[in-house]
Amino acid sequence: MSDPVSTIPNLGPASEAAFARAGIHSAEELRALGADAAYLKLLQAGTRPHFIGYYVLVMGLQGRPWNDCQGAEKAALRKSFDALKASAAATPSKDKDRARLDAVLDEIGLIARRPG
Repeated sequence: MSDPVSTIPNLGPASEAAFARAGIHSAEELRALGADAAYLKLLQAGTRPHFIGYYVLVMGLQGRPWNDCQGAEKAALRKSFDALKASAAATPSKDKDRARLDAVLDEIGLIARRPG
């Protein structure tokens, strides 16, 4: 049995629901994707970009408290976040619409989930 996304430090029910809408249904899937790929999937599924949400995810996947991110590390994460936002914005509208549709169909059980 797989662990829910909310078992990752710093992530709760709201994060779990957002990742589910993006097609990510377990902590294992999230860890396998990594912070950047997972956050990009969130953005492509229609989640509004939020820097704190991004670095909370990064810290959680490292097993660190969300507020442990400071200084040069935080500045580097800001650059990564900005690049992810730009990448998501560059995704053609048709791809974004398809990602949102896939996320909704998955959420209501009409797309088979990958074995995990």
